[in-house]
Amino acid sequence: MNLLALDCSTDRLSLAVQHEDRVFTHHGLAGAQASATVIDAVLALLVQAKLPMASLQAIAFGRGPGAFTGLRTACSVAQGLALGAGLPLLPIDTLLCLAQATATTHTRVIAMLDARMGQVYAGAYERQADGWATLTAPMLCEPQDWVSPVAWQGLPRVLAGNALAVHESRLQPLLIACGTDPVTVWPEATAMLTLARLAWQRGQAVTAQDAMPVYVRDDVARTTAERLADKAANA
Repeated sequence: MNLLALDCSTDRLSLAVQHEDRVFTHHGLAGAQASATVIDAVLALLVQAKLPMASLQAIAFGRGPGAFTGLRTACSVAQGLALGAGLPLLPIDTLLCLAQATATTHTRVIAMLDARMGQVYAGAYERQADGWATLTAPMLCEPQDWVSPVAWQGLPRVLAGNALAVHESRLQPLLIACGTDPVTVWPEATAMLTLARLAWQRGQAVTAQDAMPVYVRDDVARTTAERLADKAANA
């Protein structure tokens, strides 16, 4: 299968192209500069893979949750490329990409990304024979307020993502409950390729017009005063 996958949900840009059985990758900086560089990076990666845009079957993108600007960039770039080439889109859960990036020995995964403002984006996923089951859909919460699925009580699980580096002290009770060492992973386009193939097989492709980011946080724009108040409260 020929696929393009892109993620800008954090400050890291991740691209991957699958050309039949070969995978080509590119990593760079996301954030505000991604909108000016991502299209050139995509085109260069397609050239490296010797894969014309018209030979793609679909484009996958990280729909969120994640950085507001990055999610808009990934979605708009994917939409533009898809409209130009007449391709379907595969919006992929960013937190699920974290779960996919863990070792196959990890059956139960708590995926967490730093959401800034003292909060995290979090979800719970269970590895199954035909893919993943979402036990807790992506949500925004305080790190210490996370509650694992009841079905996991007493069972080992792993914390995956980048939240630990920022919220280690507030995540200590969760780490003890997990019973396994945490895994630092980022949303990777290579993991997205695997999820995109599964989504394709399940008929989850959408048109460019129907593709939307998933922000989770309602107040995506905060004033400077509000941000300073949050920072002081969490100091």
